Amino acid sequence: MPEFNQEHLTRAVQHNCHISDAQFAGDLTLCTFLLKMRELYRWEQRIPLSQEMPRSEVGDWMNQRGQMWDGIEQAAYAPLPLASGPVDPFESSRINQELLGQGLVYSGGYGRHCKPHFFLGELLRHEVRDGFDIYITGRELARDLEAPPGMFLDRNLFIRTEALRRWLWEKYEEWCWNKKNDAMGRAFAAYAFESEPEAAFDRMVTTEMQSVILHELGEAQVGERLGTAWEGLMAEVFRSRAEIIVRAVRDLYADCLSTLPGLLARDEPAAMHFYFANLLGMRRKLFPELVEAYETWLDSGSRSALRDAAEQGRLRWQALANELIALHAELGDQVGPAIEVRLAPRQSA
Repeated sequence: MPEFNQEHLTRAVQHNCHISDAQFAGDLTLCTFLLKMRELYRWEQRIPLSQEMPRSEVGDWMNQRGQMWDGIEQAAYAPLPLASGPVDPFESSRINQELLGQGLVYSGGYGRHCKPHFFLGELLRHEVRDGFDIYITGRELARDLEAPPGMFLDRNLFIRTEALRRWLWEKYEEWCWNKKNDAMGRAFAAYAFESEPEAAFDRMVTTEMQSVILHELGEAQVGERLGTAWEGLMAEVFRSRAEIIVRAVRDLYADCLSTLPGLLARDEPAAMHFYFANLLGMRRKLFPELVEAYETWLDSGSRSALRDAAEQGRLRWQALANELIALHAELGDQVGPAIEVRLAPRQSA
């Protein structure tokens, strides 16, 4: 049996990351693409978050990366070289059976728009909550263009602290530029960013890691409740406006089931402010009552309105999710337009 070689494994995982990026980077808007490319360059070059990046070098790197992508866009994903032999990159559970003993964690699955996500990171610790395994990682050895802080796959939750740090720093920089998001300003003020930014940032990462865990647990629990019928619905509305609505319904269900009750139990105002600072887009349109409850909390300090909104939301989004599944069973490929009509009043609320 061949010996485990971490360098070979890292190269193989990163190669698959490049293939995924080559195939799916074109789906991003130009602004999002440029931001994610800058962040990926920072990660590859190990440039500190607070340090400016040389624009000309970033531009040259982006051109080179685009040329590399052109050469591998049609390539097949490569098996991973493990001590037991080559393994399909999507067999995450089998791969981790060998890697956890090496202090490493791997994930290979599908994200939004069915984009494959791969990453390899160093294991910080392992927890079990509500029957789900939670793997918290530190330094990442391989990753693709998109690096979500939290992911759920096969009853395993992967919490990526390096990706979380980068995401939080982006939020901080964005707020420093425009300072238009009042809830975000309250969150940063609670950590005393202006007086001790580095220590404040470390505290925020620790706090928000727990919030990510809460949300991913909610996603996992909702997934078990809705089952494969929900996945069929998602496939039907893929890349439509209805998909945005359907994803928002599931996110709100997960948040009312796990995230918000967990935040209320923790009683950490900074985490609550940060949650509402990121309650944007369709989720905010669909659930204005939750925003009203947040404002009530700001005015009175009482959490009862938030607690009531979360409980009512849990029942509401559970019922609506099941209604959407039934609608899909009834209408088939016509379900997308029906969903848009069904939820139009809530969008205008």
